[in-house]
Amino acid sequence: MTKLADLRKSYMKGSLSEEDVQANPVDQFKIWFDQAQHAELPEPNAMTVASVDENGKPSARVVLIKEVTQEGFVFFTNYESRKGQALLANPHAALLFFWPELERQIRIEGSVEKISEKESDEYFHSRPLDSRIGAWASPQSKVISGRGELVAKAAEYALKFALNPPRPPHWGGFRVKPEAAEFWQGRPSRLHDRIRYTLEQNVWKIDRLAP
Repeated sequence: MTKLADLRKSYMKGSLSEEDVQANPVDQFKIWFDQAQHAELPEPNAMTVASVDENGKPSARVVLIKEVTQEGFVFFTNYESRKGQALLANPHAALLFFWPELERQIRIEGSVEKISEKESDEYFHSRPLDSRIGAWASPQSKVISGRGELVAKAAEYALKFALNPPRPPHWGGFRVKPEAAEFWQGRPSRLHDRIRYTLEQNVWKIDRLAP
């Protein structure tokens, strides 16, 4: 087995310059995301969401991005889950997309807000029926007695709501409104390209960072 300290890879697949990037990080994200989709990467919409609770304790988990607009990056969750409670108490988050096949990662930092109930309703009703039932059945992040408890709850709510479960009041979307973003492209000799966007007085400033 190879020692961890000996695991190395040379990055050769691309480059990134200040002159090539878009004027704002959302447009740059969309270009890279389209390229990730065209490359048929497994779940290019998967991202790590890092949050900090009211006691200053960080936590991170992988979720799926569901919408990207100039307003921000939207994902959905149970508001009573660990991440939901942390984001409500301390409405700031960091996002990370990692696409090793393209030797790229994107970091986004910003403030967090709930999206409107109308937006949450629209997305909830677009989900498959079993996912809508699951949102009712799972007390996310809470201790449960076993998988049987989940299955029983799912059956209970399936019987109660049939084909039209409403959106649970504790379930909906968060929007991360970007205040900083970094686009990382792997390069040879560990001289990676790092282009950072920083929002200053509603204008995006673009800098190169040392790797």
